[in-house]
This record gives sequence, C-alpha cells and structure tokens, in this order.
Amino acid sequence: MAMNKARANVRLPPEVNRVLYVRNLPYKITAEEMYDIFGKYGAIRQIRVGDKTETRGTAFVVYEDIFDAKNACDHLSGFNVCNRYLVVLYYQANKAFEKLNTQKKEDDLQKMKEKYDLKTPGRN
Repeated sequence: MAMNKARANVRLPPEVNRVLYVRNLPYKITAEEMYDIFGKYGAIRQIRVGDKTETRGTAFVVYEDIFDAKNACDHLSGFNVCNRYLVVLYYQANKAFEKLNTQKKEDDLQKMKEKYDLKTPGRN
C-alpha cells in the first residue's frame, strides 16, 4: 500500500510508457529467454521478437505497469547478451509512423510528377 502511494506522487517524463523497443538482440534469442531477462523487472503482458529479415534483432516488450517498464529500461539498456549490448528504448508511435508518412509523401509526389509530366531540373 505504501509503495503504491509513493508511486502515485512520482511524475514520469512524457516519453515513458509501458512498451519498450529493444534493438541489437542476438538473432537466435527466443521469447523464453526474453521473458527470463525482462521478467525480473515486473509482470510482462507481451513480448514480440522480430522474425523477418527487416526486424531480426529487435523486439517489443509490453509491461503491465509503467514503473516496471521504466525500471527495466533503466537497468537493461547496455546489458550484455551473447556479446551484444542491448539498446532499450521507449516505443514512440509518432516516430515510427513518421518514416512511413515520409515514404508515402515521396510516393505521392512521384505519382503527381508522372501524372502532370513534370521533371525536376538536374534529376532523372
């Protein structure tokens, strides 16, 4: 009870959330090993390990409690797993979709150029 009361008065930075984005993982790490590493810091709701060529070596870890996620991020960033140092970040959806939006805008621009037969001087 006293712990919950102390947590209620703590103000966290705005980027802190329950979802952690983990990079630089060994390619052969399993979800069970991830639970062993990250489970020490609190109850985990879900772990998603990247299995495609673009997402290998990355994972998302979702904690039940935001304070557990903060504790894990603070302690596991730089942690050595199979001679690789983990990069643990808070997942930020706006930054993840920013890249997609940029690519979509470039595609739309290219379609408009083709539609109106426009050419940019000095470019092909």
